[in-house]
Amino acid sequence: MDDDDDKPRRPVEALPADLSALSVNELEAAIARLEGEIARARAAIAAKRSVRGGADALFSFKAKGDDA
Repeated sequence: MDDDDDKPRRPVEALPADLSALSVNELEAAIARLEGEIARARAAIAAKRSVRGGADALFSFKAKGDDA
């Protein structure tokens, strides 16, 4: 985990409804910011699923031969 993960983040700025006012560079920068946030969200999902899987394994008290 990065040290930056502990710091509060500013929300990603929303794109204006009319994208025609933005330059190509501004659009590319916005896409890069959004892709970074998507990657961060996917990493958080993966971490939560991993923790959940561990908890499920810990708390499943299935008896031997019990297929139900």
